[in-house]
Amino acid sequence: MKLPIAIPYNLLIIPLLIALGFSAFIYFEYFHITIRLINTLAALGALYGLLYAPRIMLPLTGFWIGLFWCYWIGYSFQYYGLGWATWLVALGFGFVYTLYYGALGITSNPWLRAFILFGLTYVWPMDFNWMQPELIFVESYLGFEKWQFAFVLALLASTSWFYRQKKVLPLLLLPLAMQTTYTPPPLPPLKIKLISTNIPQDLKWQEFILEDTINNNLASIDEAIAQGYDLVVLPEAAFTLYMNHAPMLMKELQQKSDSIAILTGTLHDENNLNYNVSYLFDHGKITVAKKMILVPFGEYIPLPSFLKGWVNRQIFGGGSDFVTADKPTDFVIKGVKFRNAICYEATREELYTPDARYLIATSNNGWFQPSIEPTLQNILIRFYARKNNSIVFHSANGGGSGVVF
Repeated sequence: MKLPIAIPYNLLIIPLLIALGFSAFIYFEYFHITIRLINTLAALGALYGLLYAPRIMLPLTGFWIGLFWCYWIGYSFQYYGLGWATWLVALGFGFVYTLYYGALGITSNPWLRAFILFGLTYVWPMDFNWMQPELIFVESYLGFEKWQFAFVLALLASTSWFYRQKKVLPLLLLPLAMQTTYTPPPLPPLKIKLISTNIPQDLKWQEFILEDTINNNLASIDEAIAQGYDLVVLPEAAFTLYMNHAPMLMKELQQKSDSIAILTGTLHDENNLNYNVSYLFDHGKITVAKKMILVPFGEYIPLPSFLKGWVNRQIFGGGSDFVTADKPTDFVIKGVKFRNAICYEATREELYTPDARYLIATSNNGWFQPSIEPTLQNILIRFYARKNNSIVFHSANGGGSGVVF
């Protein structure tokens, strides 16, 4: 009788430890813990592991990283009647990042691995950019610019030139990659109220709560007026309807906008095309800001055209059929320019340009509750805001609201 093949313990535990170090900063922040020294050490340990772990360990390491970062993506499938796919999607993302980080295993040379890992910072599988290795340094002592990440990788790779205690010598140069003190731009000279809601996704679009939703939103606007705010921001799809098909509601919001500027998420229909939008009501004037960058699979299908239509119809029931604007929309409110960013857009660098110092972001994170998704989103927004010296005013359903810089 053949005995079962024993798998060396280290082949299982070391990949898990590397992935835990690579993901620790997300989970610490999820539990409201931010200790920059621990984040720095965990990140350095994880990167060292990716550069020096035996090649056979790297695919499993990538699988665990993908699972720790992206397990929540499958949660949204239950709202399309595909609850059975929740963990299949999670495992699918684990497999994607098995290949992503497994690519490091084509060599045992730490310098070549460092080069590959740096190259992966430019690679976004399925056009989904939330797996950015530099994020591990956002709340650490080390910088997260490309050159700083490359410099840290080079120092870790150069330890291979030394023996025993001397391996620490290259790391003495780590202070050269430290973050400088970040000074955000000044806050705009107007009072902004960010509305945070927590409506479960399985109820959000139910017709029987639509009236309550509208009344609650209007009450929030009235409260902001009473408190003397200049601008009130409601989350993505705060009004769960096609706003341009609700003339009475639009008229009421126009009237209230004589007292306060109102920005709210909703839907918009134009020429039989569906848009995820923000509506700005300001002194009776209406501006519609259409989303420019859609969520892969959530709002568009990143597949070849011959598969796209079938997947949208058969799997998403036509739900991933939004279209986009050609460029971002800017608002001027009381002389201050703001750029509109709807959910996923707030985590894309295309929205952050030198002429956009202030962004208003709206999100519906109810799709992914409970999970780390709002935490990871907030870290990504912070990453781009700091890189581009911007401030983001974020209103969300399901967690994540706040001023981010």
